Amino acid sequence: MKDIDNQKWKELTAQDINSLIIDVRTDEEVNEGIIPHAIHCDIFKPQEFMSAMNNMDADKNYYVYCRAGSRSAQACQIMESLGIKNTFNLTGGYSNWNGDTAMPE
Repeated sequence: MKDIDNQKWKELTAQDINSLIIDVRTDEEVNEGIIPHAIHCDIFKPQEFMSAMNNMDADKNYYVYCRAGSRSAQACQIMESLGIKNTFNLTGGYSNWNGDTAMPE
């Protein structure tokens, strides 16, 4: 896992064609808005979260965020234990995000 700030996140995701963005916040938090193109996988729903992570392509690059950065760091550690090597944690999380946002679909 690599901790990255807003600027590095924007740079990497803009050029990374092998990436997925994962939002591990709760449904209520997601309703406040998301980083565009994020896939929602609530880490507080362990069975659903683990099922989703077990189906992820281990060769992709995963950019993970939560509200403040702690749950996403935990998610990255779980993903790495499942053999997913390239995980990036957004330091400060969505609360500190200063880029584009969208409403969940």
